[in-house]
Amino acid sequence: MADAPTVNIDDANGYTVGYGREKGQFRVFVLSGVGIIFTTAAFYTGSELLLAIGVAALGTAYYFFPLIETGRARLGANEYGIFIEGLGLIGWRSIEKIELIQIAVRTIINYEMQITLKQPVERALLADWRKMPIYRLLMRLPWTMGHSNTIRVPLEPFAEPADEIERTLNRMRRFYQS
Repeated sequence: MADAPTVNIDDANGYTVGYGREKGQFRVFVLSGVGIIFTTAAFYTGSELLLAIGVAALGTAYYFFPLIETGRARLGANEYGIFIEGLGLIGWRSIEKIELIQIAVRTIINYEMQITLKQPVERALLADWRKMPIYRLLMRLPWTMGHSNTIRVPLEPFAEPADEIERTLNRMRRFYQS
């Protein structure tokens, strides 16, 4: 296999998935509105409590802002491996398994994709995208690191159904690892 080229998530080709259009609009726009209202009220009344509530609401809206950026690929795969925004490109040979996990919270079922690596993430990455611009450091990432070299990707905000994402990535893994 040839060396992986220097890639950027904006140049991603192959199978790509972005966030769904309706997934974060409520969170971002309502929290922004609440934050502006409380911050403005704090300015006129001099209340530190209103300022704290306003800043917390604006900070939360800022954290969820990536959910309304629908034109970008957040997750995907190509001939070199799986790419995840804010993490990098994981080579196919470094992936042990990809599985879909159901997580039940009261009456809601959330899906999470778990990518188990054969080696530590530092060695599994063909392209490392963990170093981000300073303004994106406090924004939501589409992944978390679990125990024993497992990358956890919550699939709820993505535009495609969870089972379709998992099935496509497993099909591509089998094809490119053979």
